[in-house]
Amino acid sequence: MRPSSRTPRAAALAGAAGILLLSGCGAGADTAAAPDADYADGRYEATGSYATPESVEQIDVTVELADGIVTDVQVVGDPTRPESARYQSQFIGGVADEVVGKPLDEISVTRVAGSSLTSGGFAEALEAIKADAAK
Repeated sequence: MRPSSRTPRAAALAGAAGILLLSGCGAGADTAAAPDADYADGRYEATGSYATPESVEQIDVTVELADGIVTDVQVVGDPTRPESARYQSQFIGGVADEVVGKPLDEISVTRVAGSSLTSGGFAEALEAIKADAAK
């Protein structure tokens, strides 16, 4: 028999790589099944607020959930300043593209269509929705 051309270090690395590959297989299956286990299907509403340099603004967020996935989102603004009206409008026009079709727990919106402050109110509303929808 021929001695192995692998060094002990190479064998150890190959073994570690195999373990990592196998451990990743089981994790993927659990993650795929997790979203529907955490939230009840339905329509949820919440209000979020955020501060601008001039005012404190609010937005109303409505989310439809099915199996932990956002199937629809609607945002209604109530701006007190013209600049806030512009940014809320931009946010409202683009937020569905960012969240529909994604698991509720994976949504992290920081800027939509140039609006970054409005996302703070959106995030606040989503946290309230998560609490309401939790099983």
